[in-house]
Amino acid sequence: EHKAENDSLIKAGLGDFYALDYLYQKYAAEAKTFRPPLSKLIDHIEYIIKLVGTDYVGLGSDFDGINVTPLQLEDVTDYPLITKELRKRGYNKDDITKILGGNILRVLKANENH
Repeated sequence: EHKAENDSLIKAGLGDFYALDYLYQKYAAEAKTFRPPLSKLIDHIEYIIKLVGTDYVGLGSDFDGINVTPLQLEDVTDYPLITKELRKRGYNKDDITKILGGNILRVLKANENH
């Protein structure tokens, strides 16, 4: 199952598409009684970055549509904690800006006339 997901992400990166990382219920399914630490979300972001690069990764969330969020990430007001964790792991300001919205804006702008 992971290989198919990896292949899809790699194709997105190679095709100059956008790989959107999101708080996907599938990854939280095992967490029905356990809330994973925020570090696990950052691990997942890094995993996708290693597959496709920072130019094709972004965050999207569905806080009103999921039952489980990582610890410390109650709602969008906690996003600065993601920034802090990415900085701790050595990501620079430009990469963090891309991940936290810059890539989404780039894709929207590139497709606004389609």
